[in-house]
Amino acid sequence: MFLIKKFKEFIFQNYLEKKLYMIGCSHLLKARKNYKNIKNISNTEFKIYSQNGEDGILDYLTYSLGIERPKFLEIGVGDYSESNTRFIFERTSPKGMVIDCINDLEKKIKKRVKVWKGDLKIINKEINSKNALQLLNKHNMMNNLDLFSLDIDGVDYWVLDKLPKFFSKIVVLEYNPTFGFDLEITVPNISNFDRTKYHYSNLCFGMSFRAAVNLMNKKGFYFVGSNFLNNNAFFVSKKYKKNVYFKNLKIDNTKSNIESNFRESRDRKNKLNYLSGKNKLKEILDCKIVNLRNKKKDIIKIKNLISNIS
Repeated sequence: MFLIKKFKEFIFQNYLEKKLYMIGCSHLLKARKNYKNIKNISNTEFKIYSQNGEDGILDYLTYSLGIERPKFLEIGVGDYSESNTRFIFERTSPKGMVIDCINDLEKKIKKRVKVWKGDLKIINKEINSKNALQLLNKHNMMNNLDLFSLDIDGVDYWVLDKLPKFFSKIVVLEYNPTFGFDLEITVPNISNFDRTKYHYSNLCFGMSFRAAVNLMNKKGFYFVGSNFLNNNAFFVSKKYKKNVYFKNLKIDNTKSNIESNFRESRDRKNKLNYLSGKNKLKEILDCKIVNLRNKKKDIIKIKNLISNIS
């Protein structure tokens, strides 16, 4: 009975994912007719295999830049059931590489996608600031890269900092909206960073929105917008001028990008406690972070950067 149940679940999962693929293709073909009129990238959101609506946003960006078969690199994919590049791989059979450090990564991914359909490299490794560039160069991923996605819930800033200028045409970065709009901060560059071990709330990880935007500006990219959830920022290489490729797009880099309502905080017993608003930041005021506005990049507590929070 157990085997029969598993077989039925497998058949249903395959059926569901094929349906998602067909619906996704149909929707995006229709959506493309309006891409020239888009004023905010969040209006292009559409979830197929991504966690939220990144599939739609990435189709808008790649289509607008004339990229038919994006060479991609995604760091932080889980089992590839929900990721930013899976639909792109399924639809265009491109060259790409996915990296994560979970058990049986290759086996889990091969259960979900037909890897023979494209040139997909699967790397089971923890990425940090010391090994990132060497690994990517080894696999020739820094040459003519179209799409780069980074989401490792930790030292994202420090990994990004090691990459060269103009390393991709399109970049997707996770940022931490809990850090607010004004702070330019990131968690320290710690080996084997674990957001749960760093703070029980799971709220102190990654980099602030301002840290992401400022670093990407130095790397040769301009910000084009965030998703509705306000935890992923999208960037385009300055080699692709906005007034040429995104004439009608209005860039909103205001506080609206950190107005995030999702509630994933946990208490000391690791149970969801659904903190919201300023209570999320209050929970991590004693956490140590790096103040990127300081040339010495001092490690201090968040509360030392905030004079008042009510």
